[in-house]
Amino acid sequence: MVPKQKIAVLTGAGVSAESGMDTFRDSGGLWGKYDPQVVASIDGWHRNKGLLIDFYNDLRVQLKDKQPNKAHRLIAALEDRYDVTVITQNVDNLHERAGSTRIIHLHGELTKVRPEVGEYDRTYSEKEVIDIGYGTIALGDLAPNGTQLRPHIVWFGESVPKIERAIEVVEKADILLIVGSSLSVYPAAGLYRYADPHIPIYIIDPKEVGVCDGRIRQIRDVASSGMEKFIDILEKN
Repeated sequence: MVPKQKIAVLTGAGVSAESGMDTFRDSGGLWGKYDPQVVASIDGWHRNKGLLIDFYNDLRVQLKDKQPNKAHRLIAALEDRYDVTVITQNVDNLHERAGSTRIIHLHGELTKVRPEVGEYDRTYSEKEVIDIGYGTIALGDLAPNGTQLRPHIVWFGESVPKIERAIEVVEKADILLIVGSSLSVYPAAGLYRYADPHIPIYIIDPKEVGVCDGRIRQIRDVASSGMEKFIDILEKN
């Protein structure tokens, strides 16, 4: 049996925008409403834990009513013919709900919480991470180890523990697909540089992506219709 080609799919906020999830950097996005240094940094957590708990509680409750869109479903359907790993900058669970089975969450997961101080801080082990679904937590809610529960989110000022695994996936890929990412948030924005120089790289984004690399082919479209075009390209090759 011929092994399936490996596709690494890097996704950003644009892939969830059609599901009604707020993007962060676009006009009208979350960073236009909230200062990221207040609600998305470890310093912000230390300054006002209650504010961040409420902020992520609200996002979690909103997520409950969101549904995967066509882009999520088409990415999941790639698994029928390819060996697919999704590397996502998104903290939602829409890839999982669409049927993708191998997902690396670079920036954490909205539906999970963990101890403020614990094993994760020493080894990045997720054995103390708790899946609360679409529930909420409050200031004073303690983990089993006795410390405050916090969102399982990678904030500015914190390491990105899964970046090494993402690099390994990109290095071994036969095709790299980037969907809905402006390639402006590091270290994720630099992942494409680890791709083998002989493989094709596709970027689906309605706006011009300022990356100078002769291998990259941009499909200027939103995620769902862009994925349809990408699949057409695969079928013709």
